[in-house]
Amino acid sequence: MQIDNFKEMYFAELSELHDSERRMADALTRMAAKASHDDLKQALLKHRDETQAQRDRVRAILDGHGYNPDAHQDQAMAHLIEEAEKMMGILQSGNLVDAGLIASAQKIEHYEIAAYGTVASYAGVLGLTGDQSELHAILDEEKATDQRLTTLATTVVNQDAVGRAA
Repeated sequence: MQIDNFKEMYFAELSELHDSERRMADALTRMAAKASHDDLKQALLKHRDETQAQRDRVRAILDGHGYNPDAHQDQAMAHLIEEAEKMMGILQSGNLVDAGLIASAQKIEHYEIAAYGTVASYAGVLGLTGDQSELHAILDEEKATDQRLTTLATTVVNQDAVGRAA
């Protein structure tokens, strides 16, 4: 599919985000199952629920414009999830797995933060203020998740991984 205008590019990016959120919701379930720290498990499951809601919100935006939410697939997200699963497979102890899960989840969060910032900006340029508001709300949720993961890593998980590996 060739894209020849800015609005189509916006919709294509949103469609990729819809695919990203679908892929991520599935991955978060698997990641939570691998987590040994209960706080991490709960954080991943909470994010899975947020991710499912975000997917639905992106779908609603696309549906509202008559654009097929499934028109594009996000290969970058597929590779990030593949890398996370590879990491889960090579790390040996529960504490190392937990640290690796957070690192993988944060890589994904940073990708999503960049993607949502971009589409929110696009929506603003296009004068789609309702879309822009919704996308900024999702962006704020992604940033909050990243902060929760950082706090969990720096206060508990990374220290446990270092302490038990030494």
